[in-house]
This record gives sequence, structure tokens and C-alpha cells, in this order.
Amino acid sequence: ESIADKIWDARFDVLNTYHSVAEAAAIARDWHGDKPLIIADYADNPGAGGYGDATTLLGALLQAGIGKACFGPIVDPETVQQLHRAKAGEPVQVRLGGKTDPRFGGGPLEVAATLLWTSDGKLVGDGPMLGGLEFSFGPSAVVQVDGVTVLVVSEPSQMLDLQQFRAFGIDPAAHRVVGLKSMQHFRAAFEPIAGKVIVCDSGALCTLDYEKMPYRNVPRPIYPLDRDMAL
Repeated sequence: ESIADKIWDARFDVLNTYHSVAEAAAIARDWHGDKPLIIADYADNPGAGGYGDATTLLGALLQAGIGKACFGPIVDPETVQQLHRAKAGEPVQVRLGGKTDPRFGGGPLEVAATLLWTSDGKLVGDGPMLGGLEFSFGPSAVVQVDGVTVLVVSEPSQMLDLQQFRAFGIDPAAHRVVGLKSMQHFRAAFEPIAGKVIVCDSGALCTLDYEKMPYRNVPRPIYPLDRDMAL
């Protein structure tokens, strides 16, 4: 009982900082470190059930005019099919991401892009999590949208390994800002190249803002939906 009381009494303690997409974009805009700023989209982590196609963070980075940035993955097999019909170097108009359920992480971004790369999505990892293991995103493509290089894939997976960028011609260490979809497992591979790591809640399916969830059968009151409830 005393352990339960201690946990309950500490329920409002701040243990981690989860930035909004606007805050993350502002930090990226002002970042001038020698190594990349890594922005992890916690809420759209496919490893925790996120769809991997949330667009709010990418949209905020584009709106803020962030340059020399890379971002991935955006899970969008429909757009990948479109891009595989084009040739590298061609300009393309795409509706990027946000197609599964726009309530969680935003709808498609209508963007003008340049196709840089198409691939079958296969790679071999070389980091602490995927080292020596075969991996595939399925058919994939890389596009340049303003100052952001975007990896678009067919199969959802979180970012665990630098090779998940490098195999597609993207060197994250050479960029000023790196946006990726993951909660924690990215850290082993990406922290060594990072000048700073921040975590973002994009409002996608794994958001920590539980009031955004369309619960139907939840007994009330219940914490954290009812923050003022008594135990």
C-alpha cells in the first residue's frame, strides 16, 4: 500500500520532456551545433503500434524552412508506387503520408518534390540493434522536399540503425537535423552521432495526450483522463 501511495503521490512529476511539433521545429530552426539535432517522433513509433505515416512533424519542419535535414520513415506504399513509376531527378507532385487515419498525426502533405532514389528497401544493419541482420522496408523511395530529404517506405518499422538511412543514400551524420520515428531504440545507433536529442509528441496514435483517444468503454473516473480524481 505504501508503494502504491508513493506512485500515486508522484503522478504529476515530470520525468521526460515531450515537445510539440511547433516546439521541435523552433528548436530545429535555432540549432547550430556541430552535430545533428535528432528529433524522435515518439507518438508515431511503428514499434509501439503507430501507423508510421504521421505528417505533423514533417509539416512543421517544412513550414519552419528547416534546411539540410532528413526525415524518415514515412510509411506510404501508395506514394512509393507512384515514385517507382518516375525517374530519379524528375519533379513529382505527391500526397505524402497521413492516409491511414488523419485524426492521429495529420493528413497527407501536398508537396512538390524531386525524386532522388528508388529501392527494393532491403538492407543489412550494422548498429547495436540490427547489426548483421537483414531488414526490409519493402519498396521504398527518397524525395527532396525543399530542404528536407524524406525516406518513404511501404512497410512500417521504427528507426533503429543508421543503415536504415544510409542504404538509401542518406547520411544522417551529414545533416543538421534528423527527424525519425522511434521512442527509445534509436538511441543506441543515433546518440553517438547527435549533438542533441529531443523527443516530440506529434499527436499520432501513441500520443501521451490520452484525451485525444476515442475511448468508448472506459470506467470513469480514471487517471490520467480525470486528473483531479481521488484515489
